[in-house]
Amino acid sequence: MNLSDNTFANKLSVVSPSSNMFSCWYAIYIAPRHEKAVAKRLDAQYIENYLPLYSTDRVWHGRKVRVELPLFPGYVFAKMRVSDKRSILAITGVIRVVGFNNHAAALSDAEIDKLKASLAIYKAEPYPFLKIGHCVRVKSGPFTGLEGRILRRKGGMRLVLSLEFIQSAIVVELDAGEIQIAS
Repeated sequence: MNLSDNTFANKLSVVSPSSNMFSCWYAIYIAPRHEKAVAKRLDAQYIENYLPLYSTDRVWHGRKVRVELPLFPGYVFAKMRVSDKRSILAITGVIRVVGFNNHAAALSDAEIDKLKASLAIYKAEPYPFLKIGHCVRVKSGPFTGLEGRILRRKGGMRLVLSLEFIQSAIVVELDAGEIQIAS
């Protein structure tokens, strides 16, 4: 069953060997641009899966076309037992099951349900992962065009903006939507 909504969860818990008796959700890392094909292959094996998609316009041969793309490129969520890992890895396009220290990391049903519910209400699109230390450029507001580094993330972005021409720097808080990764 492929549930194509718009959603994602952000908490992972390491699965203990005793949890092999019941199914849990796992993030599966997929070869680039194979998300939909892997979801269909999982469907064919009757493995419940979830591939959150979003709609966007793309230009193709001079025409604007509406396409459905993965919200989390490179990932499909599948509900399975840890013992099913070997058969999942045998599916064409699957690279690995996400985990830590050689243990698959499970997501709870509640986390996946929360992701599905929130994506049913809110429109979501992928956004570059921003880490402390990333160099970014301000794309709107009075600081448009200035570059800086992310100092801290909590609610808004706290940036250090360098003003090269006067050899000075300031700290400013901006929303993630006001910045882009500097090239």
